[in-house]
Amino acid sequence: MLTNNLLLRAAKGEYVERIPVWMMRQAGRILPEYRAVRSSVNGFKELVKHPELICEVTLQPVDILGVDAAIIFSDILVIPEAMGLNYEMVESKGPLFPKTIQQSSDVTQLTTDVVPNLQYVFDALKLTKDALNGRVPLIGFAGAPWTIFAYMIEGKGSKTFSQAKKMLYTDPQLSHLLLDKITTSTIAYLKEQVSCGVDIVQIFDSWAGVLSKAQYVEFALPYMQRITEAISEVPVILFAKDAHYILKEFGQTNCAVIGLDWTIEPQKAREEVSRKTLQGNLDPCVLYADKQTIKTETERMLQAFGSQNYICNLGHGVYPDVDFEKAKYFIEVVQNYSISK
Repeated sequence: MLTNNLLLRAAKGEYVERIPVWMMRQAGRILPEYRAVRSSVNGFKELVKHPELICEVTLQPVDILGVDAAIIFSDILVIPEAMGLNYEMVESKGPLFPKTIQQSSDVTQLTTDVVPNLQYVFDALKLTKDALNGRVPLIGFAGAPWTIFAYMIEGKGSKTFSQAKKMLYTDPQLSHLLLDKITTSTIAYLKEQVSCGVDIVQIFDSWAGVLSKAQYVEFALPYMQRITEAISEVPVILFAKDAHYILKEFGQTNCAVIGLDWTIEPQKAREEVSRKTLQGNLDPCVLYADKQTIKTETERMLQAFGSQNYICNLGHGVYPDVDFEKAKYFIEVVQNYSISK
């Protein structure tokens, strides 16, 4: 039994007496306590594979910032690694895949039997669920098939993901084969997360914005739909950054919540998907401002979305150089906001 179940009630469209709030990338980055844990290991990947430390940093924003949910500390790229495509995390540069997917034999060699290779995540989830002791919901997550595909082809972060998009145009059949394998792996991963106690899951399509609507409908949306149909035990949040063009189609999936970035107007989102709970969408850069500006901008957003069928969040992950006191103030503003306004 959860002491604070606001987020789950909002996700399901039930009445809430207060708007729930959490932040993407809240586990780590801005917190001195996280940086202390991070410095105790040799690198990001070592931290990600250490269940006790994952549990510790997942709990930190609940204890320090007072958010209404915990999200497990992990990385979307654990899926390609579990499938057989190793990655490195290069300090100050981001992920790097020494080997990329280039031809059909590369795809054939990938496994979809990923659950045994991700035991460290499941151990961390169980530890965290026990440590939370019902205080707030635990959020699980995975990367969207298109975003994972993009990294597996490109081999690193990119502004355009031109190599990944090249494959969509030059070999659509192979593209679908890889996307299918990623989706199968992701569903198995999420189902095991649910069995370990997560209360809700979010799918991050971080690079949705590099695709046209036609490409998204062909190469991304069907796989997002498969995930929402397969994960029926808990609510599913779909978050596709810069994909304002796909809101209506997301509204027709089995997802419970649609996450929004800051480029999408609340009124437009409500018109497009009136029967879904929305999540978002404060510009993370607002948290650089003074407290009065943070309060003004946050309350303007809350008023625009309304108090029901809404989960407050940033429009993307909190930036690492944000003062955590400003982030904490943002949380306080939301939690002190009267829904009668």
